[in-house]
Order: sequence, then structure tokens, then C-alpha cells
Amino acid sequence: MLINLVYARVKDEHIEAFKAACRENAAASRHEPLVASFDVLQEAAEPARFVLLEAFRDENGPKAHKESVHYKKWREAVAPMMREERRSTRCVDVDFAR
Repeated sequence: MLINLVYARVKDEHIEAFKAACRENAAASRHEPLVASFDVLQEAAEPARFVLLEAFRDENGPKAHKESVHYKKWREAVAPMMREERRSTRCVDVDFAR
């Protein structure tokens, strides 16, 4: 399992529009065959900060996701909403049950 954590900070006036765009993108992303889960988290203390938790079944998942129509639509829609450039961290799942 490959997990991307995407950190986004949006302009205050775009918080609701960003959430709406993410809701649409996440719903479509969950139907991708290589997506295991896709969640959007909003910081409680700083509502303009978000974390997208994207879990992919294998290393091909992120590339396939970024080629999807819904991702490209989301990326274009949210670009002007950003207060700063998005950043991401790639993680791997640690299964302690093994």
C-alpha cells in the first residue's frame, strides 16, 4: 500500500469552494481501481489547512489518479484557491499484525 499525504492551505474566502471541489474529486477517486481509500481532512484549529489522505493499492496508483479527468478538473479548479503551494509526502503502510 502506498499512501500520499497532500497538504493544502487555502485562502480563507475559498474554504467552502475548496471543500466542495475536494468532495467531488474524492467521490470519483474512490471508484478508481487502484485507490484503496481517499479522505479529505480539515484542521480543526486552522480551517484553511487540509490534508488529503490518498491510499493506493500499488505504486501505479498515483500516476493513474493524476491522469484521471476528475483529478485534472480538481487541480485546475483549486489552483487559484491556494494560499501556498501544495506539498505532499509519500508513505508506506506499516502492518504491525504481520
